[in-house]
Amino acid sequence: MLWIVLRVCGRLLKYHKKTTKLEINFENIEYLKMGNDRQQFAYHLLTQNNILSNLEKFTPIFVGTIPIHIDIICYFMAKQGFINTITDYFSHEKGFKIIEFNHLDALVIVANFFIDDVEIEIFGQNIPTKLQLAYQHMIIEHKIINKKGEQFRQQIIALKQQGHKTERAFGILLNLKGNPYSELLTYQIE
Repeated sequence: MLWIVLRVCGRLLKYHKKTTKLEINFENIEYLKMGNDRQQFAYHLLTQNNILSNLEKFTPIFVGTIPIHIDIICYFMAKQGFINTITDYFSHEKGFKIIEFNHLDALVIVANFFIDDVEIEIFGQNIPTKLQLAYQHMIIEHKIINKKGEQFRQQIIALKQQGHKTERAFGILLNLKGNPYSELLTYQIE
């Protein structure tokens, strides 16, 4: 999820050095067009295959980790309607599978499939997308990167290249105690 934020922020920092705060509207994937080649590829893959437009009634938000895979979170009120939409639009795609389970007392439906050898994951919950943990992490990580700057962003990238997960990398650099996944949600940006 954060990989896209790291790359876009780095690219935008090069063009907006006078800006102290980079605002990205994560509800609209237009920001991907300003990213690197992989981000632009993700933009074209999502738009040319109508992935987000097919999910529009579920308020989809791209929280991707390209090039690994493309993650999209969604909000559904009616489980069967969400399952039917995903199945109708994507069941013909390579490797399609859909599962449902409960996580932290919330119903979760996850569909995975491949388009152009890129794994797409659609993660749906009966929780509004902006209240889902994936979105909250993306926003706080983006704010931290904006505040800490390019050197911090490069350190996160280096830790990720060493095999650390995103939240763990942030935990190391921010000296977070305990579980960095939950600690990030309450981190106070100075």
